[in-house]
Amino acid sequence: MSIHTERRTAFISGLRELAAFMEANPEVPAPADPTIITYFPSQKTDSGFRAEIDRIATLCGTTIDPRLLPLGHYTTVQRFGPIHFEATAVLTTTRGLTTETPR
Repeated sequence: MSIHTERRTAFISGLRELAAFMEANPEVPAPADPTIITYFPSQKTDSGFRAEIDRIATLCGTTIDPRLLPLGHYTTVQRFGPIHFEATAVLTTTRGLTTETPR
């Protein structure tokens, strides 16, 4: 099993454990605001970042959120009620870099 598969399996198990815990303990409060789970890709260039977020948007059947583009955040969001899965790339202009040089 790859590290990626192990992390993914652990993440899914953790979500299921949380759901079972919340269901079994109704006195424990749930967050009033949406809960956002964010994935940040590990690319080296803005074009690589955008390609990865575009790929995820296609898998999720979502689009890029245009409201965040002026902030340099290339983001797609899949909503599951009050739980939001977000994939975000912070572009080089936002990080204070002037070119797309690899880090």
